[in-house]
Amino acid sequence: MKKKSMIWAGSIFAFLVLVLAVHIYFVTRPKHISPYSRTMVRIDLHQPIVQSDADTIYAWLVKQKGIDKAFVSLKSDKVFFLFFTTQNTGNAIVDAFKQQLPYKSAQRFLPTGSDYLSGCPVVPAALTARIGNWVKEHF
Repeated sequence: MKKKSMIWAGSIFAFLVLVLAVHIYFVTRPKHISPYSRTMVRIDLHQPIVQSDADTIYAWLVKQKGIDKAFVSLKSDKVFFLFFTTQNTGNAIVDAFKQQLPYKSAQRFLPTGSDYLSGCPVVPAALTARIGNWVKEHF
């Protein structure tokens, strides 16, 4: 009986190690850039804008090569857009934005190393975040 339970425990452990190894492989394998890969960019304008400015910015963005979607926030004076990485680059779009529109002080937001380490900003109260915080506190 004891031998049978040890075999079961060993089998379950081996299966869980295999699942973990497959998970690590899928998370860390090199990503292939497909023609459908998109990247989001945020531009901080550093000056207040009104609706007519937002309309002008939006119209300019959607005319640029590779732009998929665009959003201009009046409340935060920020611009967000998605572009196809095989058609354009974020820096090229931001540089053209600063040259062709009257927003010379605009800057592309690039997250710092600590921003990356802080985890996913979308759902900080998610179950995985709570479990991660519990592990950090206790180990």
